[in-house]
Amino acid sequence: MAMQAAGTDRPATIHDIAALCGVAASTVSRALSTPDRVNIRTRERIQAAAAELNYLPNSQAKALSSGRTGAVGVLVPDITNPFYFDLIRGTQLQLKAAGYTQLLVDTEESDEVEASTLEQLRKTADGVIVAASRLTDDALLAAAGKAPLVTINRDVAGVPAVIIDTPSATSQALDHLISLGHTRVAYIAGPLTSQSSERRWTALSEAAQDRGVEVRSLGPFAPKTQSGAAAADAAVHSGVTACIAFNDLIAIGMLQRLRERGIRVPEEMSIVGCDDIFGADFCNPPLTTMASPIEQAGRVAVSMLLAKLNPLAGGGIRTRSVMPTHLTVRGSTAAAPAPSTAP
Repeated sequence: MAMQAAGTDRPATIHDIAALCGVAASTVSRALSTPDRVNIRTRERIQAAAAELNYLPNSQAKALSSGRTGAVGVLVPDITNPFYFDLIRGTQLQLKAAGYTQLLVDTEESDEVEASTLEQLRKTADGVIVAASRLTDDALLAAAGKAPLVTINRDVAGVPAVIIDTPSATSQALDHLISLGHTRVAYIAGPLTSQSSERRWTALSEAAQDRGVEVRSLGPFAPKTQSGAAAADAAVHSGVTACIAFNDLIAIGMLQRLRERGIRVPEEMSIVGCDDIFGADFCNPPLTTMASPIEQAGRVAVSMLLAKLNPLAGGGIRTRSVMPTHLTVRGSTAAAPAPSTAP
């Protein structure tokens, strides 16, 4: 239940927050509905005041007057993948601050489930955020034409998107391996339907050509720990000395399989993951990986969607936001093994 405004018997309103912060009510409205449109210090002061007053937007009144539901759908391909934990936290916190309810859906890595869910959410949600969509470009563009939609890690012309720039980190990973003496590197590919996997391979192959080293693509592999065994076997058979995996889950599975086979990491094989999920630094050895601002990506996606839903709040509507990434070096990479001198 919302706390009553001081000296009254009614719940707190944005006018109470405005009075407490010494700002206009319109500024409070923007700070709570489209936070990235307000100066960070002002926004934090307003959010703190809203929390102090236990302010809760009247979602039912808003829905009656505007025809909106006060809910936003958030679709992820695999809710058990730790990559999405921080993303979901980011979208949840940003939506809650703006007075929206998050409707979380696991699309099970299925384009059919994703398509049917998007159709259903047209009736129950004001807008949708889709992470790592498995739909075709045309299907995704059509869905964006029917309802407000923002994608994360899927770049389609005409669809607002937040892109985590893992291709640049992939090039960083290759430079790191080259500095350690590796000249034969494998990319452990993700699903065929993953645009992120395709973009990383393109960046990696172009970087390898510029640097005069050999890279090859192995896979595709499902983005799960269980896929690591087959990926490790394929890497050993290919004769490479280092691997850059589509995600940390595959990389962690590879570490386990290589240990079972008696192949030492990083002395005989170096492994690089992607995403820096929770637990990547607990592996044996700790995983070198490409770190992504995952929670921030979720927050930015919400801000972009809310700007579409509330254009009168002020500020332009962004259609694309690129989030920088970087390589985090740990214990799973080391100098390339010396060439065998056996006859």
